[in-house]
Amino acid sequence: MSDNRIERIKSHIQVTPDFPKPGIYFKDSLPVLRKPDVFQDLIDLMVEKVKEKSPDVQIIAGLESRGFLFGPIIALRLNCSFVPVRKKGKLPGEIERVSYSLEYGTDVFEIQKEAFPPGHSVVIVDDLLATGGTMNAAVTLIEKVGAKVLSGLVVIELVDLKGRDKLSVPCSSLILL
Repeated sequence: MSDNRIERIKSHIQVTPDFPKPGIYFKDSLPVLRKPDVFQDLIDLMVEKVKEKSPDVQIIAGLESRGFLFGPIIALRLNCSFVPVRKKGKLPGEIERVSYSLEYGTDVFEIQKEAFPPGHSVVIVDDLLATGGTMNAAVTLIEKVGAKVLSGLVVIELVDLKGRDKLSVPCSSLILL
């Protein structure tokens, strides 16, 4: 049986052709945030997924930038820490970094080392799983400092791009496109 909350969320996702470059069909989850009841459904579903798949989570790591929209709310609801995974040059202190490829270029992720104590359990949150490069880079980076990534969680997965195949951790997706 289908969860009608998923259908409500899916109906608010917009597709923009040729963004950010020709040939890319951008899946935009931001319109969900414009409807408080639909946004509430999304957060409820994400919290339920974390409780089901990774009940021992201590840290929610949100990927820049849309993981910052969902991650802090999820962390508050689960009474655990929220830590951002940022693009290069945006964090002070002792930093760890990793370079990665994505479907339309390359980038660098950074974390503050002290934000991920060794052995702490982490769930990574983002809006989209495409080729898997971004999520895989975050897993690599967080494990590099000694924390344990339990799983990933995304709103949308582009299944034809097979990003899940690149991941070394389980990943839950609410909407498969």
